[in-house]
Amino acid sequence: MTWTRGPTIGRGSTATVSIAATPAGDIFAVKSTDLASSALLKKEESFISQLSSPYVIRCLGSDVTIDDHKPIYNLFLEYSSGGSLSDLIGKRGGALDEKTIRFYSKQLLTGLDYLHLSGLVHCDIKGQNVLVAGAAVKIADFGCAKLAGSGGCFAGTPAYMAPEVARGVEQSFAADVWSVGCTVIEMATGRHPWPEMKDPAVAIYRIAYSDDVPELPGWLSGEARDFVGKCLVRDARRRWTAAELLQHPFLDAAEEEASPTRVTDQGFWDAVEASECLEIATETASSSEMDSPVDRIGALIGGGNPSFDEDREWVTVRANEVEDLIEEEEISYCDLVVMEDYSR
Repeated sequence: MTWTRGPTIGRGSTATVSIAATPAGDIFAVKSTDLASSALLKKEESFISQLSSPYVIRCLGSDVTIDDHKPIYNLFLEYSSGGSLSDLIGKRGGALDEKTIRFYSKQLLTGLDYLHLSGLVHCDIKGQNVLVAGAAVKIADFGCAKLAGSGGCFAGTPAYMAPEVARGVEQSFAADVWSVGCTVIEMATGRHPWPEMKDPAVAIYRIAYSDDVPELPGWLSGEARDFVGKCLVRDARRRWTAAELLQHPFLDAAEEEASPTRVTDQGFWDAVEASECLEIATETASSSEMDSPVDRIGALIGGGNPSFDEDREWVTVRANEVEDLIEEEEISYCDLVVMEDYSR
């Protein structure tokens, strides 16, 4: 395919995102990185290229170009004119009404059910990774995705992680459903589901080992609260599946009509960044081999720089320093301190 790269409009730790166009004027997005470090983009392409759903972003192919004498791997993705769901929430004053939440929730779950039937776990469902395209929302950003049962690293955005993922025990279809519940809370409040937790280490520990669940806004109807409650069951075995949630009464009234979005195209691409997800290294040490909860929290935090979106108070903690302080009794598990400011 002949194409021309436009301006770079997003930059992450492993890739850049640019606007691109064909000679015929077709617009698409291109994610690019050095060929030598393109494993994640190639994995993303291998997943998306096998999928075909109106509720999943389309892969348009890939190629390798030479830029300043360096080979560059380029992944072509469908252009979504409505921006991300997080962008839309901001444009709508920081919260969506229940009718709109119901509309988007049904489409999100339809896409997620398709992924699960295809044997794929997304691992990072959140508003930023759901794109608004006309009358539909589309699941995007498969940089953290994996095949169900494939093992390896756990991944995702900590504030949206299910308890079993935060513990380093399991990450399968049920974990995506928990993240859907968190995304509904984001739609209703404009914030991630643990806004009172400013320290990610404390938040992850609370998600993993307490009996708490995210608080729901009081204005949601009883049906909406029950729907989210079925997503946020701490026991993954009792959590409803995407297919079951599609039969929930809350979604019965979802209207098949275009959503009233007014997000401009360029405003979305100005805010896009390449995927950055936190990975939990478990290939060399499984959760059963870790001696204590803090070992597991340490493995989680030590996996990489998390993408905490709009909350700039979130920070990255160095796991080895946390463990040293705990051993020296300078802090307790529930009083983990920040070791390094996180900023972009």
